[in-house]
Amino acid sequence: MAKGFDCATPLTSATAAAFRRDGMEFVCRYLVPSGWKALTPAEAKLIGDAGLQLVSVFETTADRALGGRAAGLADAATALKVAAAVGQPEGSCIYFAVDFDATAAQMPSIIAYIAAASEATPAYTTGVYGSYSVVEAVIQAGACSRGWQTYAWSGGKRSARAQIYQYQNDVDSNGIKIDRNESYGSEGWWSLKQETEYPLSVKDANSVIGFLSAARSATDIPAAQTEFNRLANELRKASGQPVQ
Repeated sequence: MAKGFDCATPLTSATAAAFRRDGMEFVCRYLVPSGWKALTPAEAKLIGDAGLQLVSVFETTADRALGGRAAGLADAATALKVAAAVGQPEGSCIYFAVDFDATAAQMPSIIAYIAAASEATPAYTTGVYGSYSVVEAVIQAGACSRGWQTYAWSGGKRSARAQIYQYQNDVDSNGIKIDRNESYGSEGWWSLKQETEYPLSVKDANSVIGFLSAARSATDIPAAQTEFNRLANELRKASGQPVQ
């Protein structure tokens, strides 16, 4: 399980780093074309640099999904443009929000909306944000493959289909309002942080470090001990591990 949060307030380098220190692993932000809550390329980069993963959610108005197929196609086209602008890689997920207490009578329109959004974004996986009933109905209908459930309007029920669960709203943390979430894998999150490729794997480096540690313990010559430490740290550097 991973700890995360969603927020409308854009993050700064300082707030992103603070949330990472708090043990957060991901943040859900708005993949919308404009407005104060919109994710920008600069924010996406600083979030990745802080070590947080990003989850993209598209939402303009809470009940937009009631527009059905036509709204889904239009919103997907917009989401694709914004995803390209912020650098979201193909293969990650775009969640489309159903941010209200949907009724059974409204589900056909909601399913049509999500199905159209999924159809129009083939390079990405598609998810739905909503209540227990929304996540269950939409995924069961095959309209998308990912679910982000909110506890709101869910009557205490938890969907086993959901990759992310929002369990608390309107929390003051690090100077902004957030909602708390947890995730369980296959979320479709992403990051712009470039992973460094190291010449040695951690496993291979640690195997050799084990021999060096044994050799260090077997000698009482300070110069030899210092050299064994130096060699072990060079191996750690070559495999991306912190020196000791």
